Amino acid sequence: MAITKPWLEQYPEEIPHSIQYDDKPIQTYLKDAAVEFPNKKAIHFQGKELTYSELYDSALKLGNYLQKIGVNKGDRVSIMLPNCPQAVIAYYGVLFSGGVVVQTNPLYMEREIEYQMNDSGSKVIITLDILYPRVSKVKALTSLEHIIVTGIKDYLPFPKNIVYPFIQKKQYGIVVKVEHQGENHLFTEVLNRSATVAIDLDVNPSEDIALLQYTGGTTGFPKGVMLTHRNLVANTLMCAAWMYKCKRGEETVLGILPFFHVYGMTTVMNLSVMQGFKMILMPKFDAGDTLKTIEKFKPTLFPGAPTIYIALLNHPDIQKYDLSSIESCISGSAPLPVEVQEQFEKVTGGKVVEGYGLSEASPVTHSNFLWGKRVSGSIGLPWPDTDAMVVSMETGEQAEVNEIGELAISGPQVMKGYWKRPEETAETLKDGWLLTGDLGYMDENGYFYIVDRKKDMIIAGGYNIYPREIEEVLYENEKIQEVVVAGIPDPYRGETVKAYIVLKEGQSLTEEELDKYSRKHLAAYKVPRMYEFRKELPKTAVGKILRRALVDEEKEKLKKA
Repeated sequence: MAITKPWLEQYPEEIPHSIQYDDKPIQTYLKDAAVEFPNKKAIHFQGKELTYSELYDSALKLGNYLQKIGVNKGDRVSIMLPNCPQAVIAYYGVLFSGGVVVQTNPLYMEREIEYQMNDSGSKVIITLDILYPRVSKVKALTSLEHIIVTGIKDYLPFPKNIVYPFIQKKQYGIVVKVEHQGENHLFTEVLNRSATVAIDLDVNPSEDIALLQYTGGTTGFPKGVMLTHRNLVANTLMCAAWMYKCKRGEETVLGILPFFHVYGMTTVMNLSVMQGFKMILMPKFDAGDTLKTIEKFKPTLFPGAPTIYIALLNHPDIQKYDLSSIESCISGSAPLPVEVQEQFEKVTGGKVVEGYGLSEASPVTHSNFLWGKRVSGSIGLPWPDTDAMVVSMETGEQAEVNEIGELAISGPQVMKGYWKRPEETAETLKDGWLLTGDLGYMDENGYFYIVDRKKDMIIAGGYNIYPREIEEVLYENEKIQEVVVAGIPDPYRGETVKAYIVLKEGQSLTEEELDKYSRKHLAAYKVPRMYEFRKELPKTAVGKILRRALVDEEKEKLKKA
């Protein structure tokens, strides 16, 4: 379908409309970085540093070992690790072996691990010692043949590596001992016993899968998104082109976003390796630790999520820290409230822009310009080589300018399909377009806006209501730290609007005050009929608030009523 592309007229001359993509697998960029920047620090982790040369050697050793224990081209290998050097080594090591990476959330419990191992058919899993008991309990119920175990202490400097096991015992109440025998392998011994031998693979970047990225579905079972080498290379090169002021080999990136999520994998790990940047890895987000890390190590790039920026802004000691090293932040995973954007820019002096993406697109498709015109409330413009259109809900054709419909994407970063799910693939990929399930519109200049998830739109009394619009209004209330709005079942209106609120520390609000505030800023049918105050909201690992989990809670309450 021919579409108009008004967004290209908005591009500054530094950003190309189209990019020449290297016809090579994603892991070769680590080899290139080791040649170009052999002694440059690739990773900083809790005081321990690895150069690009050391990172490449370690990944090659792991790749050789995986082949030795039977990993062949196309075999799936799961990585169940937080952000640590082993996570990066494992990712590239699996790819060097010819395997397909299956990213597995370290928070998963036995049932979820069992499901993902069986669905993916993973032969090997690389995991943490504290997670080993969970994995070992379900191993016999899955296709797993080998477990490779590492510990945070393995990549800590002296004396932290000596002290950490005691901290771990106190924190988790367990000491895990894994023998290197049979089907269990110790990560450190694997590297010690392996040779640094280049592995020759016959890879078709456009066809061969590099990654099975499971979507964090809040209903039903997660689906494995098949992302090829070309998908990952294309999206990373697009990211580099968009961030054209970043200097090759010179930037420092704060790695808080988990690499087991495709957003952190692309915008932190793959981008850093491709561009020779240094990564400051943090295994979990803590606002106080993050502020200290920024002041001490002075990262220049900070890919994040709104909830991360909100937590930092609301930390009582934020004014005590120098955050001025931060130059660029692309915010993703959830809508970025304008208030949060403006406050964070004021505190850091850097630029924060909203981007948009989804696992099925590797993940980024749109962003505002970091240096140039940006539009508040907009997800920005399509990235180079990315086509986007809004599909009318009435006609199924391309919508008019400013008409709300479903956002559709086409480009080299769009997935091959869902793993072992041809019917769902056919529903989502139509005529070369990825149907995102998000409702939005495009303005006359080619800027796109998301009004909400198709499935999150509230239909109350016949009105279409978009939670995001209500959330933006409530975020402007200075007493509110976090908010999510959901449609909950209502026997009379079909659905009714409910707001879940987390207040800033020391603040108080009543339902009556919120109702009065909302009525000043919203049409009567959009005003929440119910408010619930909470200490925290359910979230994914990257900070996306789980709206559907709250709706499910309400449905359960109704069943019991």
